[in-house]
Amino acid sequence: MKKTTKTGRYRGAGVIQSNKSSFSTLYRLVDLVTIALLYFLILIFRRVDIEPSSMILLFVGIIGFNVTAEGLDLYRSWRTQSTTLLIKYTSIAWTITGIGIIAFAYFFPTLAAYGEITILMWLIATYPALSAWRIVFREFLFVLRKKGRNSRYAAIIGATPSGYNLSQQITENEHLGIRLKGIFDDREASRLPDELQSHVVGTIEAALEAANRGEIDFIYIAMPMSAENRIMDILNRCSDTTCSVYIIPNFFIYNLLNARWQTVGSVQTLSVFDTPFQGANNVLKRAEDLILSACILVLIAIPMLFIAIGIKATSTGPIIFKQNRYGLDGRQIKIYKFRSMLTEDNGEKVEQVTVDDKRVTPFGAFLRRRSLDELPQFFNVLQGRMSIVGPRPHAVAHNEQYRKLIEGYMLRHKVKPGITGWAQINGFRGETETVNKMVKRVEYDLEYIHRWSVWLDMKIITVTIFKGFVDKNAY
Repeated sequence: MKKTTKTGRYRGAGVIQSNKSSFSTLYRLVDLVTIALLYFLILIFRRVDIEPSSMILLFVGIIGFNVTAEGLDLYRSWRTQSTTLLIKYTSIAWTITGIGIIAFAYFFPTLAAYGEITILMWLIATYPALSAWRIVFREFLFVLRKKGRNSRYAAIIGATPSGYNLSQQITENEHLGIRLKGIFDDREASRLPDELQSHVVGTIEAALEAANRGEIDFIYIAMPMSAENRIMDILNRCSDTTCSVYIIPNFFIYNLLNARWQTVGSVQTLSVFDTPFQGANNVLKRAEDLILSACILVLIAIPMLFIAIGIKATSTGPIIFKQNRYGLDGRQIKIYKFRSMLTEDNGEKVEQVTVDDKRVTPFGAFLRRRSLDELPQFFNVLQGRMSIVGPRPHAVAHNEQYRKLIEGYMLRHKVKPGITGWAQINGFRGETETVNKMVKRVEYDLEYIHRWSVWLDMKIITVTIFKGFVDKNAY
């Protein structure tokens, strides 16, 4: 059955609505069965008598999850969304529900008299179950869509680079189940870029007529912002169809960094450059940093003591070197490192360390090759100045130098700097003797900010542990 969405006229108070999944009823039913089945299995396992009063807590869980899931729009179409994001929203919905269940059991203990352990077992067991069946069903859908089943048809309006890039993504990702009708544009072939001429299959009018006939499910408008009037006209025409309509903004070809809609009074705005660490994400990232850094400091306390003794025994000067660097939002912070050099560069000019640098002590060279000089930065993490994973902080002098040479350089400061990062495990570590190397490092830093998740952090930490302590670029 063809999926339809109800849309309003473009003129007036525009409303952006999410697509409802054609499987939304199935999702709700399976969630209900999963929650209830695990509840009964836990009661049987714990040898708890199933009585009418014990059903009340189950109803609280089912109703609470359904309401929370609706609030998070969990039952929308996830066809073009990542599995990671789907699992994240599912986990958030059950976490909120679990808090509600615990609160209910606390205030009404007679309705949950079978004990805290039973309730906790149910809450914990339901976490992976709600996510696991979604992953399995999603993989099943991917297989079907690759075979041409459960497909939707899309048209791209506008023969532009962003439209062409979208067409490539649709073609390469068959598992999404989107079949491309083609790119539509009113311009003559001679006015189009050479690489796009062969991809235009018709005029915009032809696309709109196909949409009216029900032959197209998705319309993607990839026209430049300067064509505002033409875009408004197309949107008005599309309101007479059942197509889902999307606009691909070029925003002057900016690379949007964690873009999200925000409301100022009654006006909606779109953030162009923003941090991923807001609200729950910020709490999650901070908890990750506190727990891991505390555990790591316990493990490395004795090695750090021996390193401190080694520094004091092999050279004169302080054990800890403090240097000014840029932190979150470009604010200066002091980071801690084991001193590995004879000099302490912290002024307006800081020279990067090179191969066989005479400023590096023999023991300092040993520390730098294995990144052991970075260990005191875990105290910076505890203080909240740094994260375990994030863009590496550069000396203030280097920041001032490269921000003038590299576009978007300062965007890496939208998050806290890290002890290790996505750029470092991809080989961009140590000296950046050319601007191009720094450009690549910044690209990886911005990619990390754009893609951030706890799982990505764990991957970076794991790779750092197994191969990051020794690197040919560290000297």
